[in-house]
Amino acid sequence: MRESDHIVDIAGIGFGPSNLALAIALSEFNENRSAGTALTARFVERKEQFGWHPGMLLPGATMQISFLKDLATQRNVHSRFTFLSYLAERGRLNDFINYQTFFPTRVEFHDYLEWAASTVDADVSYGTDAETITDTGDCFEIQLSGRDAGVLRARNIVVAGGLSAQLPSGVTAGARVFHNHHLLPGLAALPDLTHQRFVVLGAGQSAAEVVQYLHTTYPGAAVHAVFAKYGFSPSDDSPYANRIFDPAAVDDFHSATPEFRRRLMNYHRGTNYSAVDLPLIEELYAREYAERVSGARRLFMHGASRAAQVADTGDGVTVTVEHEPTGLTEELRCDAVVCATGFRPMDLRDLLGDLAETVVADVEGPRVARDYRLVTTKPLPGGIFLQGGTEHTHGLSSSLLSNVAVRSGEIVRSVARDPAVRPVVARQG
Repeated sequence: MRESDHIVDIAGIGFGPSNLALAIALSEFNENRSAGTALTARFVERKEQFGWHPGMLLPGATMQISFLKDLATQRNVHSRFTFLSYLAERGRLNDFINYQTFFPTRVEFHDYLEWAASTVDADVSYGTDAETITDTGDCFEIQLSGRDAGVLRARNIVVAGGLSAQLPSGVTAGARVFHNHHLLPGLAALPDLTHQRFVVLGAGQSAAEVVQYLHTTYPGAAVHAVFAKYGFSPSDDSPYANRIFDPAAVDDFHSATPEFRRRLMNYHRGTNYSAVDLPLIEELYAREYAERVSGARRLFMHGASRAAQVADTGDGVTVTVEHEPTGLTEELRCDAVVCATGFRPMDLRDLLGDLAETVVADVEGPRVARDYRLVTTKPLPGGIFLQGGTEHTHGLSSSLLSNVAVRSGEIVRSVARDPAVRPVVARQG
């Protein structure tokens, strides 16, 4: 148990890429502060060690954003925590240059994140969970459980709780039914394959990558992809469309009316949601077509369809696939069902408890100021900032890596303007 009367300026809940970027921004901000004026912070992370979607570190899978959208470059191009600095320290800078790509593999980018997490001077309690947050009047008190159980006192809180895996309605996780987030450990723990068949639910990038991986890794098994579309749709990564992820687009989005925000989201959903890199779509189509020519089918696409029922039978899973235009169904007996069905944001009420009652709620979600502070109905000891869960107020980059460097710098500057910064309070009347 770790107890202390010391009050830190920032308590970071979660230590994934977003709060890792915050730790870096804090470290570099403090380099220019005089003694005794540096901002202090402590982070808590429920995982036992740093990790970023380790269950989806598939061989050859590449990032969908440029390496320049790393933890620091867009905020401080001179930072020692850029991806290029990592390459130089690993002795691969020239090799990467010769590779002539903006998109490193996910395995390499994960190694970069681990390198940054182990290099930055940050106070992080792994294996520790934030249970409750209370307002003492002078500060926030966060009750911690786990490895460093105790009380953490802070003037401000930055919540980066990440996303929770989402399964389709009526589907229960088990040894043979799991989210793609747990793909690699789920497959490693599978009982013997008795049916030599997999079913993948979902139509996005992760679903397509899982289909490709299963089809490659299990050459004796069939892979059935089930999705509501007629086929995988290509992502829009064209230069103009990608401006929706620029830092300036956050200003535009936040200042827009709720109606125009919804229009922007609809215009640009193809940049992120249920969209797949075109080369991967073409490769999967080529595989399926080649099997049609040879007559040895292993890859099946069930378009305009849904999994009407998923039943674990012990020695396998029975999936009832319904073709929605006709209502016709077929049963697939398989060894595992992988649900590449997205994520849902953390429910703030679970963390904030009674404090959630002070947060102003709009139709789309909690009201969030431009500097990522929650807007409240009454003054609190300090600001509660969100890293994620702000898509309705700050746009598509909210849950992505695209803006972590810039966003973290903005949060640090907001706290630094007044170390006892108070939250934005909604006007009455």
